[in-house]
Amino acid sequence: MSSPIASRLAAVRSEMAQLNLDAFIQPRADEYLGEYVPAHNERLLWLSGFTGSAGMAIVMKNSAAIFVDGRYVVQVRQQVDAALYSYQSLTDMPQYQWLAEHLPSGSRVGVDPRCHTLAWFDEAKMALDKAGIELVALARNPVDSCWQPRPAAGNAPAQLFSDALAGKTSGQKRREIGALIQKAGADVALVSALDSFCWLLNIRGQDIPRIPVILGTALLYADGRMTLFTRLEKLPEDIAAHVGEGVSFREEAALNEALSALNGKKLLADPHTANAASQLQAKAAGAKLIAGSDPVALAKACKNPTEMQGMIDSHIRDGVAVSRFLAWLDNEVANGRLHDEAVLADKLESFRKQHPQYREPSFDTISAAGSNAAMCHYNYANGTPKMLEMNSIYLVDSGAQYQDGTTDVTRTIAIGKVTDEQKKLVTLVLKGHIALDQARFPKGTSGQQLDMLARQYLWQQGFDYDHGTGHGVGHYLSVHEGPQRIAKNHNAVALAPGMVISNEPGYYREGAFGIRLENLITVKPCTELAGAERETYCFEALTLIPMDKRLFDKALLNADEIAWLNRYHQRVYDTLSPRLSGSELAWLQQATAAL
Repeated sequence: MSSPIASRLAAVRSEMAQLNLDAFIQPRADEYLGEYVPAHNERLLWLSGFTGSAGMAIVMKNSAAIFVDGRYVVQVRQQVDAALYSYQSLTDMPQYQWLAEHLPSGSRVGVDPRCHTLAWFDEAKMALDKAGIELVALARNPVDSCWQPRPAAGNAPAQLFSDALAGKTSGQKRREIGALIQKAGADVALVSALDSFCWLLNIRGQDIPRIPVILGTALLYADGRMTLFTRLEKLPEDIAAHVGEGVSFREEAALNEALSALNGKKLLADPHTANAASQLQAKAAGAKLIAGSDPVALAKACKNPTEMQGMIDSHIRDGVAVSRFLAWLDNEVANGRLHDEAVLADKLESFRKQHPQYREPSFDTISAAGSNAAMCHYNYANGTPKMLEMNSIYLVDSGAQYQDGTTDVTRTIAIGKVTDEQKKLVTLVLKGHIALDQARFPKGTSGQQLDMLARQYLWQQGFDYDHGTGHGVGHYLSVHEGPQRIAKNHNAVALAPGMVISNEPGYYREGAFGIRLENLITVKPCTELAGAERETYCFEALTLIPMDKRLFDKALLNADEIAWLNRYHQRVYDTLSPRLSGSELAWLQQATAAL
C-alpha cells in the first residue's frame, strides 16, 4: 500500500499532466510570505511531511526533491521518505538553477506566484529562459486542487491594541509612513507583511500560530489613507473608531479588483518580501512599480519609548518565570526525577501562564535533550519526546507573547556532569556572546559587520554554526522581525536605537549535543562615548535570566569576560530577587553568585 505522501505526489503529478507541466515548485511559504504558516496553508507539509520553517519541494514527472538549509539536514532525513524525495541544499544554488540542470530545453515549470517574491520570480524566469525552459505562473496551486479535506482558516476575531501600549495612534503612524511613501515618489504602497499593517492599525489577531496578527493585505496611500483587505467578519464593531479616519475595510477577495484599478498610479512594493502575484497584477493593470523596502519595517523595528518600556517590563516578568522553571528543573534532577522534553516545555509554560499579561508562546518551544539539541530548530512535537539523561546537556529555547512585549531566550543546562570538551565549547560560545554584547559601533553599522564578533572564538578552533547570530524581535508581534539582523549573509540595514535583536551564538554536533546562549539586546546610544568623533551605539541586554555556570571553563575566560558574567548575574539577581522567595530565591542566589 502506498504511503499518504506517495498518494499526494501522484495526485499533484496528475494535476501537472493536465496543465502540461514538467515540474512544479512548492516552497514552504504561503501567499503572505511570512515565516509562520497557518494550518490551512501548510502546503509543503502536506506534500512532503517536512515540518521545518524553511524549505522547498520540486515535483517532476518521475522524481521529486526537497531542499533545506543547514538547520534541517538532520530533521529532513527523519521526516521525508528518501524513496520519494532526494535531499538537496537550499543554499548551494538557486532551485531554478538546479531545475535548469535537470530539465531539457522546452520544459514547462509551474509556480504559484502568490508563494514567491517578485524578485525570486524575475530571477527564476531569467535563468530558465536562458535554458529554454518556460516558467508558468499558475492561476491555481496544484496542491490546493488535491488537498481534501483541507483545514478551514481560523475565525478568531481581531483584537484592538491599546494606543496607550502602542505609544502612537494609528493616524499618527499612517501619516508618518505616508510621508515616506511620498518621499519615495509613490502614490500608494503595498503593505503585505502581516505585522506591518497590524502595527499600523494598532490591532492584533490569532490567525497565525505564535504571532498575534490577522491575515490580509493593505494599500497605504501617501496621504495616510489605508484600505485593509481581510475577512470582515473578524473585525470588531468598534474598529473604525479605534483606527480613526481614513481607513476602509474590504473583503480579501477584493484586493485583485483594487490592484487592477491602479492604472497610472505609482505603487511602492518590496520585490523581496511581497508576493509576485500582486505586483504582476498591478503592473499588468498599468501601475508603475517602484521597488523599495516595506516603508513600515524600519519604523516598526525602532521601538518608541512606550514600546521599549513594554519590552523591558515583559522581559522582567519572563525572567522570573524562566528562572522559576530552571530552579524547579535543578531540583528535579537533584532528586533523580528526569522528565521528557514535552513535560519540560509544558512546565516552563506553566510558570509563564501565571502572569495575567501572558498570551501564548512566541514560537514553538525548542525543548531538546541530548542529541536532539544538535538540530537547532528541533521540535519535540514532531516525534516521540526524548527523556532527559544524566550527564548530558539540555537546551531550551523559548519565548512568550505578553500583552506589552515579546521575549525569546535560550539557555543550555548541565544535567549532571558534562565533559571537558563540552565545557570548552560552551565557553567558546559564551565568549562570542560576550564579545557581541560588549560591541561599540558607529552609526551606520550593519549586523553583518558585527556577526564575526560572535563567531571568532569558535572559528579559531575550527568550529562554526549554521544559523544567523541575531534576528529582530517585535513588540507583541513577530519574534522574527526585520529588517535588521546579525548574520554572515548580506544585510545592509544599519542598526539603530530602539531596535531589539537577539544575540545567540551556538554550536551543534550531530548525534551528540547542541549549545546555544541567547539574550535579547537593544540598540542604544553609547553614553560612555557621548561627544566622541563618531556617533556611537552599543547594546544593552533585555533578557535577565541566569546562565549555567557549571558549563563554563573559567580557565578559558579572561578577566574582562569574567567581570562581564559577574556583572550580568548581579543585575539578574538585583532585578529578580525582590520577585522570588523561598527555595526559588535561594536557587537564584547560587545561580548568580560570582564565578
